[in-house]
Amino acid sequence: MAEERKAPPSNMPNVGRPGGGPGGPMGARMNAQKPKNLGKTLARLFSYIGKSRAILITLLVLVLVVTGADILGPMLQGKAIDTIKIVDGKFTVNLEEMKKYLVLMGIIFAASAVVTYVQGLLSAKLAQNTVYRMRGDLFAKISHLSISYTDSHRHGDMMSSMTNDVENVSNAISQSVSTLFSAIITLAGVAAMMIYLSPLMTLIALITIPLTVLVSTNLAKFMRKYFTEQQKLLGKLNTHVEEMVSGYRTVVSYGKEKAAVEDFAQSADKLRKCTIKARVFGSLMGPIMNFLGNLQYVLLAITGGVLMVKFNHLPIGAGLTPGTIQSILLYSKKFTHPVNMIANQYSTIMTALAGAERIFAIMDEPDEINDGVRELDTEKMEGKIEFQNIYFGYVPEKTVLKNFSLSVSPGQKIAIVGATGSGKTTIINLLMRFYEPQSGKITIDGVDITKISKQSLRRHTSIVLQDTVLWGDTIENNIRYGKIDATHAQVKAAADTAMADHFTERLPDGYATQLSEGGTNLSQGQRQLLAIARAVLEDPKILILDEATSSVDTRTEMNIQKAMVNLMKGRTTFIIAHRLSTIRDADVIIVLKDGMIAESGNHAELIKKGGEYSKLYNKQSAGLVT
Repeated sequence: MAEERKAPPSNMPNVGRPGGGPGGPMGARMNAQKPKNLGKTLARLFSYIGKSRAILITLLVLVLVVTGADILGPMLQGKAIDTIKIVDGKFTVNLEEMKKYLVLMGIIFAASAVVTYVQGLLSAKLAQNTVYRMRGDLFAKISHLSISYTDSHRHGDMMSSMTNDVENVSNAISQSVSTLFSAIITLAGVAAMMIYLSPLMTLIALITIPLTVLVSTNLAKFMRKYFTEQQKLLGKLNTHVEEMVSGYRTVVSYGKEKAAVEDFAQSADKLRKCTIKARVFGSLMGPIMNFLGNLQYVLLAITGGVLMVKFNHLPIGAGLTPGTIQSILLYSKKFTHPVNMIANQYSTIMTALAGAERIFAIMDEPDEINDGVRELDTEKMEGKIEFQNIYFGYVPEKTVLKNFSLSVSPGQKIAIVGATGSGKTTIINLLMRFYEPQSGKITIDGVDITKISKQSLRRHTSIVLQDTVLWGDTIENNIRYGKIDATHAQVKAAADTAMADHFTERLPDGYATQLSEGGTNLSQGQRQLLAIARAVLEDPKILILDEATSSVDTRTEMNIQKAMVNLMKGRTTFIIAHRLSTIRDADVIIVLKDGMIAESGNHAELIKKGGEYSKLYNKQSAGLVT
């Protein structure tokens, strides 16, 4: 219904599809999305996480237990090694001591495995509880957004927020909360243990960390251009495939299959070459990090050996044993691991926060204005409608309706015709309060519609659109959509009035027939008849027919016209039509031009007048315009 406006592009960034980018943490890090307001987004996200406070606290306690056990492991291993000694040239082993340490290690690691399993369950539960609330709040917000918002934002972006963005938040919570907490505790615990065992060796272990950061940062900058280009080429390739599939009939009709294949091959080849470069340079990070880690290991082993052998009598080497050195070597590995964990979670966290920011941006949009409180009385309602000096534009600099005034009597059939962009659908948008006029007012039975509850206004108005909306449900439930408490007899009566009963009864499951998404297992004409049946069942006082027959053949149109004659009886009706032959019986036909009424009257009067309507009708009758 938005023929007079062009939706401005959304500013919301696109969300990558799963599997769409380069693999591995480094590839992900190259393409991490970042929120514009990190602090505010993080605070709001934690407010959702905090609603599962008991689970969160239990999870953090378990992470503390597991991490503590992990930190204790190398110390116990060192103690076990030190039970092996050479005394007076003889090899001795304190089996009782060794057994004690080994049993203790076994108990700790077994308990740690069980706790880790429980930790995983709690992480999943925390994530799902959080996104359950977020998804519910987001859907509730979308359900109450104004039509102007949904018209001016890409539907794909809103769907992406409901699916991809929420899923990214879920992944981040399930993976990153426990990981980051564990990494921080591990860093602090390992550093404390290393300093306790040997401050000098701890200092040597820290030497390689600035080198690691320097190398990884510069390598990441170098690789970023390849990963960015890869994402662009992947998006181009996906667009090419989507266009090919959606426009397949056109491609085949023009014999462009070979050209389409060649274009795809060129795009795929560029992606292949770029991906190879990205993978090659991206794969350098692992070996380099391993080299630096091994370099640290060698330096510590040499230093520890020299200190133990040459400087054992000095404070810097005092107390060093093979077991102690082994513990420090293990701790050095554990020290770099949390740093890598945090780096690898960077992309996940930033992407999730960027997604959460988009979710919160939708949630912060104002709800549709519903300032009216008055309820329309079905029994007393007549259906007299007046548009008084309406000025309106979807954007301030372009006025669609200019000083538009129209009076419609109860039960009258008003047809609205005009060129694309003349304001036909805008009149309906304003009557339904999808948009509000900049000036002027609209009344129903003398009451300003801004004083009427939107729910009441729309409950007494039914719209039959050109593009019929049907749900993946039974035919009966689709007809019942506007009046959910209707009986089967009422549904059947409405279908009979709409001339939909005859084809429905011939279906194997009748009214229980399950429709596919959009009702694509029915013909266009059958879908239109079901939409009319839905409107009949709702029994509105005001009826709007918006290009209801423009996309069906002439024979089907005749059937729909008969159904609409039944539907229009006793109702104030607005008919927007492109085929002028369908509105000959309208009580009044108004011709819009540049947002104003160029002429009005019934069919005979307008033909006799020889104006805009007469010219257009004669062209259509001659077959020049269809």
